[in-house]
Amino acid sequence: MKVLMVLTSHDQLGNTGRKTGFWLEELAAPYYIFRDSGAEVTLVSPKGGRPPLDPKSNEPEFRTDLTVRFEQDAAAEAQLDRTLRLDSIRQEDFDTLFYPGGHGPMWDLAEDPNSIKLIESFFAAGKHVGIVCHSPAALRHVKTPDGKPLVQGKEVTGFTNGEEEAVGLTKVVPFLVEDEMLRLGATFSKKANWTPHVVSDGLLITGQNPHSSGPAAQALLAALAGKPMAKAS
Repeated sequence: MKVLMVLTSHDQLGNTGRKTGFWLEELAAPYYIFRDSGAEVTLVSPKGGRPPLDPKSNEPEFRTDLTVRFEQDAAAEAQLDRTLRLDSIRQEDFDTLFYPGGHGPMWDLAEDPNSIKLIESFFAAGKHVGIVCHSPAALRHVKTPDGKPLVQGKEVTGFTNGEEEAVGLTKVVPFLVEDEMLRLGATFSKKANWTPHVVSDGLLITGQNPHSSGPAAQALLAALAGKPMAKAS
């Protein structure tokens, strides 16, 4: 199985002067769930190369066994150093698509035309897509073939208004994931702040927060069970 994981290239937390990027647990947990299942994982980002890590995600309180494993894994770190450019990727070469979060995607992946087209192409091909935490922002401009918002009428989750308020960034982010999904016509499902929560609706699998990234990857693998795999290129 071939899994494509899309990371942010954006490193500025609005106008705060603070750094952001991808959230380490949201990369590491799914990465090893996929790798340990025997999948081949490809990492990409809009700019290619080393994507920015949200420094807060590597503070002691947020480190996990899997984030430590990733940092000590020379092959994984080397792969992260040389992510492919998003505009070089073809849907046909992969079985499924996964977006880790972090605040960075709110600025770049939410508006990136290559990301939008990529997600649309996976759905058009009948392939599952997993998106967690802040990365449901990347669905903001994704449309169905008839021009409707992809999430319209779908049950989704993502980083909640309550969680954004708890980290004090409600006024910093360009929009709130929960509000945006509701605006687009989705049914937004959520649990208490920081509780793992995954929602599956058709080909779309979404996770609420960092703790939901591993369970979302597991749900994605379960959904893929028995599906034909991408041909070797």
